[in-house]
Amino acid sequence: MHVVFIHGPAASGKHTIGTHVAQALGIPLFHNHLAVDAARGLFEFGSPGFRRMRAAIWSAAFAEAAAAGRSFVFTFHPEASVDPALIETLTETVRAHGGEVVFVELLCSPEAIAQRLDQPSRHRFGKLTDVALYRSIERAGGFAFPPLPPSLRIDTEAHTPEQSAALIVASLREPR
Repeated sequence: MHVVFIHGPAASGKHTIGTHVAQALGIPLFHNHLAVDAARGLFEFGSPGFRRMRAAIWSAAFAEAAAAGRSFVFTFHPEASVDPALIETLTETVRAHGGEVVFVELLCSPEAIAQRLDQPSRHRFGKLTDVALYRSIERAGGFAFPPLPPSLRIDTEAHTPEQSAALIVASLREPR
């Protein structure tokens, strides 16, 4: 069992690339907004109730998948409303069941993020689309998060989503 843990800034291509990886591997995509949207249905983003509910959804998803031996792709936008200890807890849950978490970091420039934020696909999922708001959150430290474990790093400006997914899939097939 493995979790392909794709992380990166807003508009770096997490959902798009995650979809391609999930299809190539024949496993589900559990993207960040499944939990975010559920929690936002009851609580304001970042509020204590929101943070607890989102963490509970992620924890349940990782625990149930690990117990069932069910691999999946997970997308994550590192940001300040997430307790960094939660990531270690999720990873340990998978490892306790003999699984592995493979961290994949997506990179792109601030200019690319600004250009991509207003894409129609982002509106469809209710994602952050306002460049001024993004920059305001960034200046306020809203995207501050400790570095995640060593990972495959992919520059999404240098690779198409399909190429990025192929790099991830190829890395999973290499002996560890």
